[in-house]
Amino acid sequence: MTAFVRVATRDDSLEVRRILDAAMLEPGNVEARIHNGEVLVAGDRRARSTGSARANAVHGDGRTRSDDSREAERLLGALVLEPHGNQPGAHVSAVGVRRRHRGRGIGSALVERALEDEGRLTARFDDRVRPFYERLGFSIESIDGERHRGIAVADKRS
Repeated sequence: MTAFVRVATRDDSLEVRRILDAAMLEPGNVEARIHNGEVLVAGDRRARSTGSARANAVHGDGRTRSDDSREAERLLGALVLEPHGNQPGAHVSAVGVRRRHRGRGIGSALVERALEDEGRLTARFDDRVRPFYERLGFSIESIDGERHRGIAVADKRS
């Protein structure tokens, strides 16, 4: 299996919504965010059996070709960004990972890729996920004891 993080495509919208719904997150209009390039997905690619009817398609001349690699992808996590408007960077609106795959670095890989792409990230989050953002190098400030806001800048992380 090969792990990946990439910008989501329109074809990913249902899986992105499923991942975020399972995490009880409400990122707003996912399809519009995907269209704007504001959603990242992470997962793995699995090798397909060459004899599989689904893995091969037949051209009009009878030759077979392998389907593109996206068909072999399994989406395990998603991250939704909200641009800061005129300011550099973006806000992490939602980050979710399928329950069985949590603790394997998928969420971290999504945030790290977003930080690499954006240069600066902000986030608001509950106390229970504060350690996640601390490990990623976010500077954190308490809002009300249970909610926090954090900021990370690509060149200032340790």
